[in-house]
Amino acid sequence: MARRRYDKIYQYYLWLTHRLTDRQLMMVLAVVVGLAAGLGTYIFEVLLHFVREGLVNWFPVERAQFLYLIYPAIGIILATLFVKYVVKDNISEGVTRVLYAMSRTNSRIRGHNCWSSVVGGATTIGFGGSVGPEAPIVLTGAAIGSNIGKLARLNYKNITLLLCCGAGAALAAIFKAPITGVVFVLEILMLDITIGSVTPLLIASLSATTLALMLRGFDPILPVTLSVADKFELAQIPMFIILGVLCGLMSFYFTSVNTAVGRLFRRIDSQYKKWAIGGVLIGVLIFIFPPLYGEGYEAMTALMRGETHSLFDNSLFFKFSSIEWVVILFVVATMLFKVVAMAATNSAGGVGGTFAPSLFVGSFIGALTALVFNIIFRWLGIDMQLSIVSFTLVGMAGVMAGVMNAPLTSIFLIAELSNGYELFIPLMITASISFALDYYLNPDSIYTKQLRERGELLTHNKDQSVLVFLHIDRLMETDFLRIDESFTLGDIVKIISKAHRNIFPVVDDDDDLLGVVQLDDLRADMFDRDKYATPITHYMIQPPDKILPQEQMLSVLEKFEDNKTWMLPVVDKQNHYLGFISKSRILAAYREQLVEISQ
Repeated sequence: MARRRYDKIYQYYLWLTHRLTDRQLMMVLAVVVGLAAGLGTYIFEVLLHFVREGLVNWFPVERAQFLYLIYPAIGIILATLFVKYVVKDNISEGVTRVLYAMSRTNSRIRGHNCWSSVVGGATTIGFGGSVGPEAPIVLTGAAIGSNIGKLARLNYKNITLLLCCGAGAALAAIFKAPITGVVFVLEILMLDITIGSVTPLLIASLSATTLALMLRGFDPILPVTLSVADKFELAQIPMFIILGVLCGLMSFYFTSVNTAVGRLFRRIDSQYKKWAIGGVLIGVLIFIFPPLYGEGYEAMTALMRGETHSLFDNSLFFKFSSIEWVVILFVVATMLFKVVAMAATNSAGGVGGTFAPSLFVGSFIGALTALVFNIIFRWLGIDMQLSIVSFTLVGMAGVMAGVMNAPLTSIFLIAELSNGYELFIPLMITASISFALDYYLNPDSIYTKQLRERGELLTHNKDQSVLVFLHIDRLMETDFLRIDESFTLGDIVKIISKAHRNIFPVVDDDDDLLGVVQLDDLRADMFDRDKYATPITHYMIQPPDKILPQEQMLSVLEKFEDNKTWMLPVVDKQNHYLGFISKSRILAAYREQLVEISQ
C-alpha cells in the first residue's frame, strides 16, 4: 500500500518536473530542501525554548538552585529511552553521522532523522545537557535533503548534493548566516567545488535563512554590536597572535578530553551506570558553574557585553561576582569544565553536538585573554585597553577553527553573527594560528578521528575518497584450489589440469594458511615423474604480506607497492585463509567507482 502511494507521488513529481533540465531541477529541489530545513530548525528552537523556559525561567538569580543537580540526568535518561525504544537507531554525533552516510550508505539517511534529532536534542539541552543544538539540526537538515533525493530517485551524486544542501541550510537557519552555511559544507562535507554544486548550496542556504528571518525576526543569536571602542588596531596584533596560540592549545585540550571521556564511558557496560555517573557529574558541575547549563549562549553574550557579574547568577559564588581575581578563576574553571560536561552528556546517552561548546570555550578564552592583558597593562601603566567584545568574538573563531579543522567556517560565522567584518584581520590571524597548531598536534577534527581510523572518511582528496567506497570482502576472490600440506608434487600435477589459477594456498586441517605455491616454481619439475614424490612444502613459499578483511584500502595498496606484487592472500586475525585479492581487481574497481561517483 505504501509502495503504491509512493509510486503515485513519484509519477506526480515527474509530471511537475518533466520540462526542467537536470540543473533546473536541482535548483528547485534546493529551494524545497532549504525551506524544509529552515522549518525544522524553527521547530527545534521553539521546542527547546519551551522546555528550558519551563524549567529554569523562574529561578531567582541570587540563590543556587539544587534542581540543577537532577535536571541534566532527567534529560539524558529521557533522551536515551527515546532513542532506544522509539527511534531504535544511533542519532548522536550529528556531523559524524552525516559524514558516515556519505561514505558508507550512499548518502542515504533514515527518514526518522528528519525529526528524531529535534526531539532528542531539545530534550537533552532543555534539561541542561551541556551540548549544542547545531549537530542535531545539521543531521536533521541532511536527512531532509537525503530523503527528498531518495523520493526523487536521484543518483548518488545528486542525493549527496541535496544532503549537503540540507546540512548547510540548517546551519544557516540557526545563525541566520547563509555564507557560513555554504562555507561549512564546502570545507567539511563536500568533495567537489563546482558551479553545479555551489549554486544549489547558495539557494538552499538563502531559502532557509529567509524563512528563519520571517519566522524569528532579524535578532541574531548573539546580539552584540561592535562600537568604536571595539575597532581593531595594529598595535593589538601581538595579542591576537598570543590568543591564536592559546586557542590552538585549547582546541587540542578540547578534542583530547572529549576523546578520553568518551573512552571512559565506553568501558562502562551498564547504561544505568552511565546515567548515574554522567548525571551526577554534569549535575554537580552545573550546580557549581551555572553557565554550563545547556549550550551557554546567554553566558557568551554576557561576556561580550562585559557583564561578568551575570555569570554568577544562581551560583554559590554570587556574592563574589565583583572581585576581579574571583571572576578570572571562575571563567577559567567554567571554560575547562565545559568540555568535561559536554563529553559526559554525549557519552551518557544525550543527544547534542560540539559546535556550540567550541564557541563557548572560545568566547571564554578570548574574554580571559583580554581581562588578563588589561590587568597587566594597568599594572605597567600602559595606556591600552583591549576590547572584551572583540577578543571574545575572535576567541570563538579560534577554538572553533582548531576543533573542527574549519578556519574559513569560523571566520565567516563570527563575521556574520556580529556584523564584525572589521575584525577580519584578527579573525584570520587567530583562526589560522589556532588551526595550524591544533593540526600539528592532532590532524583530525573532532568529527573525523574515529571515521579516519576505520577508513570511512571522505576527504577533499578524491583518490583517497574513492578508496573509501571499495570493500575487501567485495573484491576478494575465493576460487583458488586449496592444497593440503601433505600433498606431493604428483598430487598437484593431477589437479593442475582443473585449475585456472597459477597460485595455490597451502592450508592445514584448521584452514590456517601455511604458505603458497606458484605454478612458475613447479614448471621445471612437473614433467619429471622421478620427482613426483617430492613434498609440496618443498616448493612452498611465504607470501610477501597478508591482508586483513577490515584493512583500509589505502593500506592494502601500500602493501602491494612495497612488495612489488600483484596478488596477496586475505586472512583473518587467527590466520585462517579466506581468499586472494589482486591489485588489478582493485584498480578496475577504483576506475568503476570513480565513474559512478562522477556521474
